[in-house]
Amino acid sequence: MARLLVYDAYENRVYTYSSLRENDPMPYSTGRTLTVREFRGKSNSPVLWTTIAAMEAWNLTRRKYGRGIPVGYAFRRIWEGGHGTRSQHYAGVAFDVGQSLSQTQRTAIYNAARSTGAWGYVEPLSQTPTWVHFDRRYGTPACRGTTAGYPILRRGSRGCYVMILQDALSTLGYQTGNRIDGIFGSRTEEALKGFQRRTSLRADGVCGCNSWKKISTAVLGVGRTKTTID
Repeated sequence: MARLLVYDAYENRVYTYSSLRENDPMPYSTGRTLTVREFRGKSNSPVLWTTIAAMEAWNLTRRKYGRGIPVGYAFRRIWEGGHGTRSQHYAGVAFDVGQSLSQTQRTAIYNAARSTGAWGYVEPLSQTPTWVHFDRRYGTPACRGTTAGYPILRRGSRGCYVMILQDALSTLGYQTGNRIDGIFGSRTEEALKGFQRRTSLRADGVCGCNSWKKISTAVLGVGRTKTTID
């Protein structure tokens, strides 16, 4: 069973789906083209998250390709690791697919994903020799000179990047609340200030480039801790 948080950027709201079974279709995905188990990938997390926009991009790609797309990796929590320090997999908006297919089939998926215009990024095939990567990143990266990374967050922010922040801070021992909810409130702000003070950053409660760098580096792949919340 899983609890799924879905961020709606159009309404700036987070919707919660409780007690989803592994074989249930992902909310907002068309039919049974993507199940909870497929989205989960290799994560053992009891809570998952994504966005409506990512599910819409998936639907468009699946229709363009016209047949099933096997998913190797999708969701991952940052303390589980497996990807870079600011991977979009931790935001629940990235897919690595087609690992079991032929190069011809992967090329067709890549072309389908690109032709939708719905993904924020479709990685060049030269960089993914045995899979296809696409993600529906959103927001402007906090660190300049890159299209990757996470946006600046502050009190009042909502969404999957807030979920990453709450996940990371709680795992590092800075409590943001009882549950991950994707809403940057007073407890998340105080937790961030505590981390900033401890790491000699300006304790302004704003998660910008330097805060993201230190937080993601500190938490990447450390595993679940006794303070991790779900």
